Order: sequence, then C-alpha cells, then structure tokens
Amino acid sequence: MKNAYAVVMDEERNPLRELPPAQKFQLMTLLSGMWVSLFCLTIGAWFLWDELFIGHVALAIGITLTALTFRSAEASKTAGDQPAGDKC
Repeated sequence: MKNAYAVVMDEERNPLRELPPAQKFQLMTLLSGMWVSLFCLTIGAWFLWDELFIGHVALAIGITLTALTFRSAEASKTAGDQPAGDKC
C-alpha cells in the first residue's frame, strides 16, 4: 500500500518526474483539485440522495483521468528521447 501511494503521490517516483518543476506542480495541483471535487461530489450525493452509484462513477472517472495524465507524461518522455528525424 505504501508503494502504491508513493507511485502516485511522490513527485520523484510518479510518471511526472521528468517534467519541469513548474509543469509538474501545475499538473499535480490540477489532479488534486479534481480528486477533491470528485470526493465532494461523492459525499454530497451520498448525503443528499443516499446514492452510491454517483460515487463509484466519480471514482472511475478520477482513476481514468489520473492514469491518462500519467500515461501522457510517460509518452511525452519517451517521444522526447527519440532523435528529431524519428518524430512524426
């Protein structure tokens, strides 16, 4: 569990580690704001409508957007390592 947390939250271990510090900060701030919003939506839906389906959808959306962000950062890192003639 500690390793999974570090892979997502530790800026030296997550896929954003290769980005410049300012860009890394911006992306982590946006992701944290997204997660806070999704958790607030989940708690609000649960208290107002006693509905857990919305929370599960919000969790799936959050995981998907975080994974896509990390995958995009990994792809840009590997694309940046190629010689200029190999890029399309």
